[in-house]
Amino acid sequence: MSAEVKQLESFVKEALLSGSSRSDIAKALEDAGWPVAQIANALDAFADTAFPVPVPKPRPSLSARDAFLYLVMFSTLYYGAWNLGSLLFSFVDRIFPDPASGSNFAYLATESQRWSTAAVIIAFPIFFFVARYISRQIQRNPFKRLSPARRWLTYLTLFVATGTLLGDLTTLVFNLLGGDLTVRFALKVLVVAAIAGTAFAYYLLDLRKEEKE
Repeated sequence: MSAEVKQLESFVKEALLSGSSRSDIAKALEDAGWPVAQIANALDAFADTAFPVPVPKPRPSLSARDAFLYLVMFSTLYYGAWNLGSLLFSFVDRIFPDPASGSNFAYLATESQRWSTAAVIIAFPIFFFVARYISRQIQRNPFKRLSPARRWLTYLTLFVATGTLLGDLTTLVFNLLGGDLTVRFALKVLVVAAIAGTAFAYYLLDLRKEEKE
């Protein structure tokens, strides 16, 4: 915690001890030039109860165990999603082969398909197992939902999904304007959009659910 945050929370604690209302404290801090968001966070650090002294709320902390679990969950999600896309691409290539492909195309496609299938079989069960375990931990202790590792990696996932969707749509429009839009290409664009869009929608809804709670 920075010295500035400690100073602000110390002031709020002393003001609450003196009997000042939260609205008066917020007004005084606003007049002093403190940002509204920092004021709200400082006030939120203490429970709004009738106890004689300010009651601090628990703070979200980053433990090595939480960081490990979330890194495993999100890394298996990325790895599985990438290989799922590769696997679906190989199906599209088999159904709509490129006439310009060489004689080794079938062998290379088979090898790629085998690798992608193996990766999907390994990655997604691990992802779902770890996600289920974390979900149960959050049900037992809802405060774990505020884990810094979870929030950072969730926003990182949203960023990656957004960038992927933007690149996917840009590629689609680029080829459309150039008159080079084939069924094979359109299906691959759809695959990327479906995978990235699903991840984006799921974690965006998860964040909104967190905000409501």
